[in-house]
Amino acid sequence: MTRGRPLYVETFIRADLERVWELTQDSEQHPRWDLRFSAIRPLGTDGGGRTRFRYERTLPFHVIRGEGVSLGEKTRPDGTRTSALGFSTEDRWSPLRSGRGFWRYVPTDSGVRFITGYDYRPGWGRVADVVMRPVILWMTAWSFDRLRIWAESEETRPQWRLRSVLAFWRVERPRASRCRTTPPPSGAMAEAPETLKHVVIG
Repeated sequence: MTRGRPLYVETFIRADLERVWELTQDSEQHPRWDLRFSAIRPLGTDGGGRTRFRYERTLPFHVIRGEGVSLGEKTRPDGTRTSALGFSTEDRWSPLRSGRGFWRYVPTDSGVRFITGYDYRPGWGRVADVVMRPVILWMTAWSFDRLRIWAESEETRPQWRLRSVLAFWRVERPRASRCRTTPPPSGAMAEAPETLKHVVIG
């Protein structure tokens, strides 16, 4: 499936593991911090623990719609948690046609290392993806920093106003540059959980 270099983003969140898990696994909370989604609607969970969902990304004159499946591991022998996800859309306006990735939650004494690695099949072709892949990487990193700011605060439903995004002089605004986007030598998908192979769409 790989058409370009898999994407990797890592941030460090000074918050409790349960809070980070809740903000990322709750389908209502997730679109509040992640630029890649406007809405996520669960469709149910099967006997293997996989949750199917529909997602939307609202554009100025169009809404991209697709389907996905996720599988989380909340209890692991090493104390970490993982969440694997697969997604697909037939919408020709989407720059991502289908893909798979993971989140890894690594608790430490002072917070949580939150990591993602994912790859996708471009929706607009390989040439356009040369431009779009860095944009999608930026969107992911910016969203991770927005999550970090929320998780480290005491707010339950933050209001992300446009002026807070555009106010470049504000220290507390989300910044993609705060996240690590260079994967380790082993590669962006090196820490992918075994469950990733169980989230194939179809």
